Amino acid sequence: MDFIDTEIQRYSERHTSSASDLLNKIERETHIEVLRPRMLSGHLQGRILSMLSKMIRPQYILEIGTYTGYSALCLCEGMQEKGKLVTIDINKELESRVRGYFSESKYSDQIDFRIAKALDVIDALDEGIEMVFIDADKSNYWNYFEAILPKMKRGGFILADNVLWSGKVVEPLDSKDFDTKALLDFNRRVNEDSRVENVLMPVRDGVTLIRVL
Repeated sequence: MDFIDTEIQRYSERHTSSASDLLNKIERETHIEVLRPRMLSGHLQGRILSMLSKMIRPQYILEIGTYTGYSALCLCEGMQEKGKLVTIDINKELESRVRGYFSESKYSDQIDFRIAKALDVIDALDEGIEMVFIDADKSNYWNYFEAILPKMKRGGFILADNVLWSGKVVEPLDSKDFDTKALLDFNRRVNEDSRVENVLMPVRDGVTLIRVL
């Protein structure tokens, strides 16, 4: 995931606003106690999510891929006072941990955490979503995008994580590497889609910021 020089990365993190004690706790415990801790957004990306949410001031946020709840809580920081965040994940093993973290936060009453397949949930959601963060199974990124778009408020924003996929998107493609293939397809389709405008940011593992027209 690391495309930037290590010292530049550390310098950037040192000159980025600090996160809350709860977020620091989640980051620490995830790295010590949970498998694949690299899936966590981490400090720099988390502050970007928080900053974008504070700029957008959404009433209604959707997150696909909760993991240990770090990114959800970052997104909540800019949410309106009576806003809500729906976050979906399929990992039942992490459910009690995540619910515990959410209950410790001041956003506990505003977070709707669901253990389910995202595509089964999205269709039943209310329209008017203003901000989305996609960070789940790569093979379904385009399916998520198509399912979400009719639910989005015009001018709303979608963020898609891992779109550079450890640099594999610019390397020779292995025919059996279905995740990279799916992300290449997603990146191309989004870039060619007249319903949105987008910018792919080389932050951490790549984040595409998409605005619905």
